[in-house]
Amino acid sequence: MGHGRKRLGRPWVIGVLVAALAGVGLGLYWFQPWKLWQDETVQEALPSAVAPAAPPAGASSPSPSPAPRLRTLAGGELISHEHATSGKVKLVRLADGSHVVRLEDLDTSNGPDLRVWLTDAPVKEGQAGWHVFDDGAYVSLGKLKGNKGSQNYTVPADVDLSRYTSVTIWCDRFDVSFGAAELTRT
Repeated sequence: MGHGRKRLGRPWVIGVLVAALAGVGLGLYWFQPWKLWQDETVQEALPSAVAPAAPPAGASSPSPSPAPRLRTLAGGELISHEHATSGKVKLVRLADGSHVVRLEDLDTSNGPDLRVWLTDAPVKEGQAGWHVFDDGAYVSLGKLKGNKGSQNYTVPADVDLSRYTSVTIWCDRFDVSFGAAELTRT
């Protein structure tokens, strides 16, 4: 009779082990803890003005006009939220009239599903500011290219920039800000 009990116990133990392993696997996929020790540095130059096209051969060249310039419209300093974050944020109008959000000297933790968002939320210090950025209007400018360095994020042409007052490094998986900056108009 004791022999039958051991057989009934084995499937139960195996089932618990399989469930535990599946839970660990899902937890590793969801949290991706190894990213906390992996840095991704991206160093992009600010896009420069496009040079005017040369006149066709034999045509007289028009008088030189000053090249269109880049203009910083707003900027701010990143503050820490869920993770220690530092660096500068700039909203820049390029020579062709398009806009980019530029992160300069960014230093934050790596994490799963990090995005750069342009938002209308106020930047608040401490835990009060961790979850406010998805409460109002926001535009995702794409995945964070790297957790360190200087990077550019194109703002879609149809975005009304007057509606947005801040930028956040947003963890879309856990709905939390790693860090954010208030945009002060220049």
